Amino acid sequence: MRIRRFPTAGSAGVVVAALVLAGCTGAGGGTTGQSDPILDIATMTFPQSLDPVTAVGGALPFFQATYDSLLKREADGAYRPMLATEWTWDAGRTKLSLTLRGDVEFDDGTQFDGTAVKANLERFKASSGANAKWLSGLEQVEVVDATHVVLHLGAPDPAYLYYLSDAAGLIANPAAFADAEKLKTAPDGTGPYELDASQTTVGTKWVYRRADGYWGERLPFDGVTMTVFDNETAIVNGLKTGQIDTAVVQDANQQAALEGAPGLTTTPIDFDFQGILLFDRAGVVTAELADVKVRQALNHAIDRKTMLEQIRRGKGVVTSQIFGTDSLGYDEALDSHYAHDPEKAKRLLAEAGHADGFELKMPRMTSIVTEAIASSLKSDLADVGITLTWVDVDQGDALRRVFQNREFSGFVMNLGQQASDWLVVKDLVLPGTFNLFGYTDETVRALVPKIQTSSTEEARDDLRALNRNLVENAWFVPFYRMTYALVTDSGVTAAPQSGMAVPSLYNYRPAV
Repeated sequence: MRIRRFPTAGSAGVVVAALVLAGCTGAGGGTTGQSDPILDIATMTFPQSLDPVTAVGGALPFFQATYDSLLKREADGAYRPMLATEWTWDAGRTKLSLTLRGDVEFDDGTQFDGTAVKANLERFKASSGANAKWLSGLEQVEVVDATHVVLHLGAPDPAYLYYLSDAAGLIANPAAFADAEKLKTAPDGTGPYELDASQTTVGTKWVYRRADGYWGERLPFDGVTMTVFDNETAIVNGLKTGQIDTAVVQDANQQAALEGAPGLTTTPIDFDFQGILLFDRAGVVTAELADVKVRQALNHAIDRKTMLEQIRRGKGVVTSQIFGTDSLGYDEALDSHYAHDPEKAKRLLAEAGHADGFELKMPRMTSIVTEAIASSLKSDLADVGITLTWVDVDQGDALRRVFQNREFSGFVMNLGQQASDWLVVKDLVLPGTFNLFGYTDETVRALVPKIQTSSTEEARDDLRALNRNLVENAWFVPFYRMTYALVTDSGVTAAPQSGMAVPSLYNYRPAV
């Protein structure tokens, strides 16, 4: 692990200290004039802004450095106190009462309190941030007193604790809201680190140093540097040469390039799945898809195992379900529900009255649908009589043509498999972005209200019944969960984070 020392207050000029390849010291130790080591994280995901209303999953560590959240989500998904010390639901699960810490201040001396919580939650809801929709059902934030607030919801939302441990729960100093432009590059929170603007180059490298007098748990690194790369080859080279402490490597070929590299440890992360999101289950654009047998035929036509071996070097697990392994709705038996069976696919098509096949047009974003994926899917579907026609689109075209104009019946995407079951339901089952035509069925209509009004554990059986219904009725055509590699050098340990493609900042420790 590289150890970098911040310049002391008496240093002439502001410069980065020399890089030293050495062993990692323990947390909190060090002799006079020395600091704990600096954690160097490499990433290809970075925030366009450090304003917390813009925070999204893969970039969350950039925000966790300077902002505390109301709740802390542990690596295994359990919720723990952070700025909120206690939380309780009322019997109807539409009122969430929070007890807040009373000993936390922002940098300017302003007290963190219920008024700050109210200002942050209302601002997040009103923002144009990617996750602002999470708080769409928040009707009122009642400030009982400085250390107690009650969140009033229009309807039960079982994912609320998740929101408050993620982007929606990040708390900034309300005094900073008057200059939102400044907040994009100058975060103002109560977190364990402060952004070192003199060492930071926005878009390339963000440097954080330990915040003096931080109220909470002392993290074991004196600072954190997050460096952005535009390709994983450079990241892999940096890991091999010791210039990087840790990174998540997604590409299967780059993972293979790390195999056997001395001094590096790899931990698997299974978060994203790849597959076809079938929007058009009522046959609005492609009439044939209204028949469940046609959708089932699509699933049986796909040779998932061959795709996984040839495209991902086996780095993943084939699946027929959208619920991930961290969710209560996950059922291992459903991973193999649709075996590759072209003959059965042909029979299903014939039973549906399409023995001669039909044409399916789908948009292709080459950043997701590589030539190998495009060719594999086209060949598999052709084997059962379905003509797959690819229409090339870029990101802007995809947003307009797929989600606004609704020109296509499906879209090959990579999506995270959320640990929060209700997020899966909201994002992929209920009408919205990924259920563009608002399709539903009798089973979904019966189960969703029960899931929505139950506690998480109480909803387990209904979630699994919902999952099975989605699979059996072929709402989607998943291919596989993709295994990524969390790579650390000999001086660092890290744990994958439930519900995220990257570890939380709290999950890193110096190796013992």
